[in-house]
Amino acid sequence: MNIQDNILKQYLKNVYFVCGTACGGKSTLSRALAEKHSFLLYDADARFDEHIALSAPVAQPSMNRRFASADEFFGRSEEEYLIWLEGNNREQLGFILLDLIRLSEKRKVVCDAHFTPEQIKALTEPERVLFLIKEPINLIDDYCGRPDHDGFTRFISSASDPTAAKRRCNAVLERLNCAVYDSIKRSGCFYIERDASSTVERTLKTAEEHFGLT
Repeated sequence: MNIQDNILKQYLKNVYFVCGTACGGKSTLSRALAEKHSFLLYDADARFDEHIALSAPVAQPSMNRRFASADEFFGRSEEEYLIWLEGNNREQLGFILLDLIRLSEKRKVVCDAHFTPEQIKALTEPERVLFLIKEPINLIDDYCGRPDHDGFTRFISSASDPTAAKRRCNAVLERLNCAVYDSIKRSGCFYIERDASSTVERTLKTAEEHFGLT
């Protein structure tokens, strides 16, 4: 069953979407918006295990794939790893949309998720979405340096060759995020690019102005 775009937009009109590349600052900005404006914070990554419990291996094969060890996980080819990541994002989409429709019925929600420009244009209006991007270089160091990614950092360290595992993971993240980075810049969607001079305060102010929250 396909739901028409105009229907989705009506049901998601209380949702502000914060999307973008890895390490662009999505989580930080989403938390800041939620705290300042009393929005419900929705983190799609944090809901992944919950969505797996509701999924079916036949319908969501990427989400349900299990790995015996870090060596098996990071030992895949770059292409196989990339296809699996893209499959996870695609398969989780339906769960995320149903959550957002339910949660935003009576209050405003800020959603931190991995929607592409093509996907987001079917879900909401331009003034309710922004993308945060960062040039996709050395992503794995930034990714593993975050306190909320301690679990993944421990997992990668459990590989028999952690350096090789980080190198493989970084190559895949760069491939995935290079495509996303370029597509966002070409999309016509509003975006903020993170660099060495970026601050949370300035990014929050720009986001509030775009969302009409000032």
